[in-house]
Amino acid sequence: MIEDKKDLINIIQNNFEELSKGQKLIAKYIISHYDKAAFMTAARIGEVVGVSESTVVRFANVLGYSGYPNLQKALQELIKNKLTTVQRLSMSDDYSNRHIGLKKVLKKDMENIRDTIDNIDLDMFEEVVSSILKAKRVYILGLRSSNALAAYLGFYLGVMLDDVKVVSLGISDIFEQLLRVTEDDVVIGISYPRYSKKTLDALRYVKDQGCKVIGITDSQVSPITSIADYTLFAKSNMVLFVDSLVAPMSLLNTLIIAIGMQVKNEIAEYFKELENIWEEYNIYDGKDKK
Repeated sequence: MIEDKKDLINIIQNNFEELSKGQKLIAKYIISHYDKAAFMTAARIGEVVGVSESTVVRFANVLGYSGYPNLQKALQELIKNKLTTVQRLSMSDDYSNRHIGLKKVLKKDMENIRDTIDNIDLDMFEEVVSSILKAKRVYILGLRSSNALAAYLGFYLGVMLDDVKVVSLGISDIFEQLLRVTEDDVVIGISYPRYSKKTLDALRYVKDQGCKVIGITDSQVSPITSIADYTLFAKSNMVLFVDSLVAPMSLLNTLIIAIGMQVKNEIAEYFKELENIWEEYNIYDGKDKK
């Protein structure tokens, strides 16, 4: 089977002369309307082009895919960073029915988590945990929608580890915040489509300083994989203008718990002190002290 990383458009063009008449119609449609085709079912493409669903399936087979879903997945992987928010929004017709849309979104989140579980590299995960625990200082960088993930991870790692810094846009430029990185530090870069160029530039900078880089992203196609020493993948596929961060958040929870189990004795006293402070100052809702 062919690899997802190859340019699907080039594959179609290289095989064009070998296609049947109906398959050539499919090929022309995908080349001209790849942004729409990537999110259409085989039946829908067949309907638009004027061929049967089985012809679309055979088209995928001719290109080297075991079925249409794998061809569709490869196309989505390659184009999702190119789609603008307006293009994504234009593909939202299937979600106009609130009940259908609700189920489709929830099912997509479930698929993302299932895909993440099936493809997690356990050895890589252990390497990431070990690198974070050994680091003198941990920097966490995630911009745009990934900023929420970076803040969440930073909050919990900050509770468990001595020196954690979340790098974010503000008064100081991100390069200024990363100016003192050393080879003893680790920078965790979180990057999801559409991949922030500033995140990638910052990670290249710290890598040049000899700093270890941990990437958290969606797939092997992500540009962060060529920069990071270790990379963890969590799927974020979503058809609409909102990227699903459910699987990435679940991966971060797993990472936090794994680190917490390694330092639970050290942080036990810390949590006891926090509980006393929370109780004294009524931080959480509960019964009034008497």
